[in-house]
Amino acid sequence: MQHVARGWRIRQKLLLGVALFALLLGLGLSGTLMGLWSYYHTVSGVRGRLAELKSAEHLKSAVSRLVSPSLLLRMADAPDRMLQPLARAREAARDYRNDLDTPVEGDANHGIDKRLERELAGVIESDINDLAHALTLLMAPRLGGQADMSTNDPLRLAQAACEKLERDSRDLRDSIHEDLDERINASRRNYQLSLWLAIPACTVGLFALAGLLRAFYSWVFNPIRDLQEGVRRIAGGDLDHRLKIESGDEMQDLAVAFNSMMERLQSLYSDLNRQVADRSRQLVRSERLASVGYLAAGVAHEINNPLASIAFCAEALEARLRQAAGRIDVPEQREVFERYLHLIQEESFRCKGITEKLLAFSRGGEKTRENTDISRLAQSVLDGAQHLPVCRDKRMVLEAPSPVTAWANPEEIKQVVLNLVVNALESMDAGGTLTVKVKQEGDQAMIEVEDTGVGMDRATLENIFEPFFTKNRTGSGTGLGLTISHRIIQQHGGEIEAYSSGQGSGSTFTVRLPARAIETSRTTDSRPMPRLAA
Repeated sequence: MQHVARGWRIRQKLLLGVALFALLLGLGLSGTLMGLWSYYHTVSGVRGRLAELKSAEHLKSAVSRLVSPSLLLRMADAPDRMLQPLARAREAARDYRNDLDTPVEGDANHGIDKRLERELAGVIESDINDLAHALTLLMAPRLGGQADMSTNDPLRLAQAACEKLERDSRDLRDSIHEDLDERINASRRNYQLSLWLAIPACTVGLFALAGLLRAFYSWVFNPIRDLQEGVRRIAGGDLDHRLKIESGDEMQDLAVAFNSMMERLQSLYSDLNRQVADRSRQLVRSERLASVGYLAAGVAHEINNPLASIAFCAEALEARLRQAAGRIDVPEQREVFERYLHLIQEESFRCKGITEKLLAFSRGGEKTRENTDISRLAQSVLDGAQHLPVCRDKRMVLEAPSPVTAWANPEEIKQVVLNLVVNALESMDAGGTLTVKVKQEGDQAMIEVEDTGVGMDRATLENIFEPFFTKNRTGSGTGLGLTISHRIIQQHGGEIEAYSSGQGSGSTFTVRLPARAIETSRTTDSRPMPRLAA
């Protein structure tokens, strides 16, 4: 039954249950009604036959008195003594005939057929008339009349008439008794048939009712219980749990809708968690950047002048050393002096470059923006990077099917793209490929820098935009390039994100810039937070 009803709606299952219950109830009621009708039919028929039997017994009693042995023995000597019993028998026969002819309501409905009784009543009346005629013949000589010579012995005729009358009255009574017995037997058969119908019907009905209750428990109560347990489990915090109801009805539809709602809620919950984590990292980064900015401004201002003096003095000393080169007798010492002075100059200019970046980082002012062709800008960056030493034996590809414009400061965006390109080239070995993709996505311009370099692990991805964080293989990086790039993209109201499958899988940096002018704020919290792909 459960397999047949699978896929039915609850309304159809309820209709099936009601139909089965009505069928079982109908079987039980039919057996009961059949027994009651049989009882009513039998009682009504027996009641009518008992009334008829009473009249027949009265007739039989009158006939018995008429044909009593004492009267028969004295019939020849005193036939007149039989006239009074004969009159009573005739009156009883007439009363019985009248009772038969009187219509009784319900006789036809109860199957009472009185044709045989009417025939026997007519025969009894005929027998009484024959007996009366025989008695008349017997009394004729006594009354001075002449006997009918054409008739045989009147006494023998009277005796034969009495015997026939007694036999016919007995047949009448026996006929009524037989009909009563037949009715009682028929009632007994109907009663047994009703039992044979009612008992199996009740037994089958009980089993069917038990199966129906079990099916309804499986159809309705089990899904409700599973639904309740699943909702309670989800309410307890297990958001990954899903309702599994396969009833094929409204309960399953409700579970599917609830699971769909939970998937959307879980997605929203995960997105909110991610946003909270991003905002937390953004707040920490903003505090760090603010601290670094103040520190960078002070440090750069304080050490920039001494570094400039060191570099100037080193250059002047190198020039004087070259002028006095002829007066130095030992060439080895001259080479050592020149090497050390050159090293002082390189490191001084390197420190000066760091301080310049610190100053640029600390200032971070808004620059003039305009509609900028990002495709042409990327092409110019790649053209300039071809001459760098890190580009030797490496391939660079630009994929820009059509011009892509963004509302940006060309110099700052060029600085960002150049920084990403140089970092990618430094991360690749000879034979590597750098791919720069520029395309339009809705109201944003997208720049994607993909390399086949060493890749990044999760820890690197989480800290890639932190100040002074670097994984440069050459060891010459300051750790400020990506931080400054991140600041520039944020100030443009865009996003920058990094992605890598892991060590040795290469890296991809994606920059998104607004295609049209938007209102931006210098407050870091009001700008989109770059997402770190892991």
